[in-house]
Amino acid sequence: MDIAAHITGTIWKINVAVGDAIEEGDEVIVLESMKMEMPLEAEVAGTVDRVTCAEGDSVSEGDTLVVLRDD
Repeated sequence: MDIAAHITGTIWKINVAVGDAIEEGDEVIVLESMKMEMPLEAEVAGTVDRVTCAEGDSVSEGDTLVVLRDD
């Protein structure tokens, strides 16, 4: 399962690391767009397999930011 950017913006904060177990609804990343902070929440539970961005990166809508593996 991939967690993708829902809007073009800048990665403001990454709240997970590789190996973290997360639950549905956990705040994974905070994007900043138009001077607003917008949290990205996990839609499913899983374990973080990869984080494909860094704080300060610019991302486009649809870019994969975190890859989860099923537990």
